[in-house]
Amino acid sequence: MGGTTKSKRQKRVARPGPVARSKNPYEAGLDRNAANFQPLTPLSHLERSARVFPDHTAIIHGQARTSYRDFYARSRRLASALAQAGVGKGDTVAVMLSNTPPMLEAHYGVPMTGAVLNALNTRLDAATIAFMLQHGGARVLITDREFSATIADALARLKKKPLVIDYDDPQFAQTGARLGPIDYEDFLAGGDPDFAWRMPDDEWDAIALNYTSGTTGNPKGVVYHHRGAALMGYGNALAGTMTNHPVLLWTLPMFHCNGWCMPWSLSAVAGTHVCLRRVRADAIFAAIAEHRVTHLCGAPIVMATLVNAAENERRAFSHKVTFMAAAAPPPQSVLAAMAEAGFEVVHVYGLTEVYGPAVVNEWHEDWNRLNATGRAAKKARQGVRYATLEGLAVMDPDTMKPVPADGVTIGEVMMRGNIVMRGYLKNAKATREAFRGGWFHSGDLGVMYPDGYIQLKDRAKDIIISGGENISSIEVEDAIARHPAVLFVAVVARPDAKWGEHPCAFVELRPGAHATQKQIIDFARTRLAGFKLPRTVVFSELPKTSTGKIQKFVLRERARSL
Repeated sequence: MGGTTKSKRQKRVARPGPVARSKNPYEAGLDRNAANFQPLTPLSHLERSARVFPDHTAIIHGQARTSYRDFYARSRRLASALAQAGVGKGDTVAVMLSNTPPMLEAHYGVPMTGAVLNALNTRLDAATIAFMLQHGGARVLITDREFSATIADALARLKKKPLVIDYDDPQFAQTGARLGPIDYEDFLAGGDPDFAWRMPDDEWDAIALNYTSGTTGNPKGVVYHHRGAALMGYGNALAGTMTNHPVLLWTLPMFHCNGWCMPWSLSAVAGTHVCLRRVRADAIFAAIAEHRVTHLCGAPIVMATLVNAAENERRAFSHKVTFMAAAAPPPQSVLAAMAEAGFEVVHVYGLTEVYGPAVVNEWHEDWNRLNATGRAAKKARQGVRYATLEGLAVMDPDTMKPVPADGVTIGEVMMRGNIVMRGYLKNAKATREAFRGGWFHSGDLGVMYPDGYIQLKDRAKDIIISGGENISSIEVEDAIARHPAVLFVAVVARPDAKWGEHPCAFVELRPGAHATQKQIIDFARTRLAGFKLPRTVVFSELPKTSTGKIQKFVLRERARSL
């Protein structure tokens, strides 16, 4: 026994002690320099495509075609002309433009001077536009004559007015007055197509300013940087499987989160932009058939436009078309109708503060073997982080601890990474609040599933508390949206003397359809617990933003006044 113990002891190998640390050799003589480090910027996407595919069509607008060579040259002309007008780093150039070539050129020409692009929402009122121009300090405003009346009113409210450049769209009958001293094409004519544009001094430099909707108080100015915009070029291409010269139809307003950064994304893959001033079913189907569109983006209202199109508005096409859908998860009936019409829906989610979409419902092949209900349940989830987002979590906002990944426990959706905004312009307090605890607080409530996919349950301000029970307005909306007569539905809280508040459903019916309050409630009863049922159903057209989102703040006021 003793010999065996001794033998074992003799065989023991002494463990070495800690190795003495010397200076890190990977830090010596391996410094950053111009050869091995350049700031990330989406501007280089366009330069590369113009060099590699100079004759490939970059932009289609009506009968006009613009090659990548000319797209790059016109963007440099714009940058040159702006620089001659005194625009430089730290300045803001605002644009009030539809989905037209100058809007795409502005996404490159403006930051080529070191300035920041502020794309204005074309549906906003003059007072809000005036606030944005003043708050953002716009030195130049490029405006489409279609919006002259609103812009003239906005300019009259400003003490210090920007240089105004009018755009006259040759593909659109203009009736608005000219407001500035020079036309857009004349302005470009004075620019140099070989202008030596500047890379950002730092990839953290601002590239764009986007204002939030401002449903309460003044809107906040969200600041994007070059690094995030460049990374979104790659992120969108991966999420939307954009390869081999994709063709994007502009059904999403380019002013909305810089068109989800797609003006920059397409240049990374030398894609083609098909401009569209008006979102109409016949124009969309015609563009898909004639230009072999491969991608389009938008809110559920665009999908509704497509699936409810009249027969004479439709055009047959045989190729695959990817529809990147954001906002509310599409009902099962809409997903089925989109598939039947030839569209593959990719569900994405994001906010202005994260450059547009930052979460994607990555589809698993084995989910195709599920039945229709199972597939719809998977498709309704918002998904997982973009490849270019570093962190996505559902956490308790008070403790900043992740909630259980059980698909049931609700917390706040939070993000962190390089496609999160720099912050809110001139609003340090709101910036600190948004980044509390080292995460961006989205204000959206959701759950995390065991497989890491998230699903939204509500905005924090939209949760309905009835008799002490939390009711997800999204859950109630999803149940009602399955009714065949329902086109759109929004559920908000209505004050209730006994329960505190109860769900109130605002329903917009399909053209020619009919339904009663009792029919809607009875239909929802088969899908919801009794306490979640709406007690009030109001039939009316729903108020929507220019990007197709339903304005719940308007409906909450209506519900309170019922």
